[in-house]
Amino acid sequence: MDETDVQGQIAKQCDEVKAMLLEKNRSYGNSAMDPVRVFSRAPPTEQIRVRIDDKLSRLARGNAFGDEDVVLDLIGYLILLRIADRRVKETP
Repeated sequence: MDETDVQGQIAKQCDEVKAMLLEKNRSYGNSAMDPVRVFSRAPPTEQIRVRIDDKLSRLARGNAFGDEDVVLDLIGYLILLRIADRRVKETP
């Protein structure tokens, strides 16, 4: 496998993550950054960390649900965490 092929695969995987995140944002609204807060008052960064913990637990235990792609979801949550962390740092 040559470098160009790997770069193409990197681009494809990044596009898949982007498409998944945008679709989930459309489907669920902006729930990661602006949660409804029915039960939890934790800030978005903490709520995302809890979701990451859940995904890591499923990955470690091999307990995915149905056709769930735990790794793809984990990558998505890590990107959301980066966004949430930056929003916190940028808020005066």
